[in-house]
Amino acid sequence: MAGGLKNSLKYLLWPLIFTAIGLVMAFVLGWNYTGDLGGALTFLTIGAVLAVLEISLSFDNAIVNANKLKTMSPVWQRRFLTWGIIIAVFGMRIVFPLAVVSIAGNIGPWAAMVLAAVQPEEYARVMDEAHLSISAFGGTFLMMVALSYFIDHDKEIHWIAPVEKRLSAFAAIRGLEIAAVLLLALLFSANLSAPSGAEFLFAAVCGMVTYLAVDLLGHVLDQAEEARNVAATGGLGAFLYLEVLDASFSFDGVIGAFALTQNLFLIAIGLGIGAFYVRAMTVMLVMEGTLAEFRYLEHGAFYSILVLSVIMYLQSMVHFPEMFTGLIGACLIGLSLWSSIIYNKRMRGG
Repeated sequence: MAGGLKNSLKYLLWPLIFTAIGLVMAFVLGWNYTGDLGGALTFLTIGAVLAVLEISLSFDNAIVNANKLKTMSPVWQRRFLTWGIIIAVFGMRIVFPLAVVSIAGNIGPWAAMVLAAVQPEEYARVMDEAHLSISAFGGTFLMMVALSYFIDHDKEIHWIAPVEKRLSAFAAIRGLEIAAVLLLALLFSANLSAPSGAEFLFAAVCGMVTYLAVDLLGHVLDQAEEARNVAATGGLGAFLYLEVLDASFSFDGVIGAFALTQNLFLIAIGLGIGAFYVRAMTVMLVMEGTLAEFRYLEHGAFYSILVLSVIMYLQSMVHFPEMFTGLIGACLIGLSLWSSIIYNKRMRGG
């Protein structure tokens, strides 16, 4: 028991340190904005809730990251876990919202930063108006990630066998997942009003193109590295794939955060804390061999991604609370973990 706790603390050391720093920053930010203890404590509480929200929404992200990370060379693993956390915290939690407001509001990046600091309500309104495009882009990318996992003729382990065996067989039909996602995007866009439908379809196509471009670039770069004997496994291509995947997962959390606060800097602190825990879970899953020990855990994560992608599409018409999305993902991963434990007991004759 003591050894297990020690191992867990080893992975959680930096997240815990950043949690303490982040919560102090949230408190100071609240004090500067409100000038009283009550306001500072409110900011601190919201920061903690945002961190929990990010962790609950991103556990499946950690599992998928670990699945890809275990195939990468040690050099690129270290780069993902160092450069990647910088991109995740500062890129997705600060630069991405500013870029969205800059493009949607037709203003410069500095003006978007000023808007976030001086007029947070207006900043949140612009972000909310961009929600349709973000849902279509992120939903399409994540749907392609999930379907590409299941529609694979090399896939040998099946959790929900009747469904997964059939999907695996469909891999013989080239481009089936692309056609299925584009058809779904067309159906959703057709049920939206004229300007919204065109906006949704354009963003969905951009999401598809991004997935295919990253996938193609990944193959080209990794093959080039192998040819030069730089790395026997995934390198820059896999790194780019994981960064775009992390960005797609982050859309939901960034947009949902505005339901709790319009303050960009508080959102960055809260979601940044959560991002550190996601990275810690990723490392633990790789180093401890958890994915190999629990054979269906990966399946649960990809089912969770598929459900999240559908929910992102549905959010073009109906609002879903972010906690609801997180709970569905947690339930699917929990069921896959339980199934893995049952399978292990059966194999040991227990």
